[in-house]
Amino acid sequence: MDKTNTAINSSDMEGSHMDETEIDAKDKSWRDYVTLAKMGIVNSNLVTVFAGFFLASVYNTDFQLMQNMHILILTLVGAGLVMAGGCTLNNYIDRDIDPVMERTKERPTVTGKLNPSNVLIAGLSEAALGIMILGAVEPVAALISVIGLIVYVLVYTIWLKRVSTLNTVAGSFSGAVPPLIGWAAIEPSLHIYAWLLFSIMFIWQPPHFLALAMKRCEEYRAAGVPMLPVVAGFAMTKRQIVLYVATLLPISLLLYEFGVIYIVCASVLGIGWLALGLVGFKMKDDVKWARLMFVYSLNYMTILFVVMVVVHL
Repeated sequence: MDKTNTAINSSDMEGSHMDETEIDAKDKSWRDYVTLAKMGIVNSNLVTVFAGFFLASVYNTDFQLMQNMHILILTLVGAGLVMAGGCTLNNYIDRDIDPVMERTKERPTVTGKLNPSNVLIAGLSEAALGIMILGAVEPVAALISVIGLIVYVLVYTIWLKRVSTLNTVAGSFSGAVPPLIGWAAIEPSLHIYAWLLFSIMFIWQPPHFLALAMKRCEEYRAAGVPMLPVVAGFAMTKRQIVLYVATLLPISLLLYEFGVIYIVCASVLGIGWLALGLVGFKMKDDVKWARLMFVYSLNYMTILFVVMVVVHL
């Protein structure tokens, strides 16, 4: 009797252990898919989607934001899924070069934690679901998301990233469409302010990503990715970064109708970034300067778009 009970208990314990292992494996798999979606990038872009949506609601008197919160939620969810799908597909495509780079070598597509075909299905499914949700909100918003997705996956990831320094420009285009998606969800005709938001995002991204490319120059070189620092060197890259920052300042001020507080904040942020950029011509440690420029760029974009929203409250 004791032996039978012992066998049963042992069997139960083994089954329980197997269940826990399966649950743990599923939990890790779920987390791996979240990692592939690059939620940090998605969340930061959702800030600009929200800004575009909110500003469109302000300048479209026929739209009452508080009475249409469901539209805002659907827009954010749809845009987020499209971006997550694009990032997942990016991981699927880049699994041949990611093992060479320090910052990407631990991705689940590199370590073998996830089956590549499953990653492809996940990326396509996320993007498709997001497009359908945006289509239910406003077809123009969905169309803009499709254009951004195509540029990011086909033009940037598959083509230009591997053959030309113009990859930064293509990536900047796809990265600049989020505020257009947000605005189009309310006003598909797209006000001039929507295009100025797009322009700010488009000009902001090259100095942001070129600073990152300087930090990771040797990794990109080893992976054979023709980023500007790899192809033309740090001196040329620094000049390009400063030129973009100098161009961004007056463009950001074209939104002068947002008020004095916005103008002051945009001016201080832009001048501060430009001053830091000019300091780079005298700094001997280029990588340290690139790190400072990268961090500043993140703060610049976050603060600028938050201010845009705040001054309209």
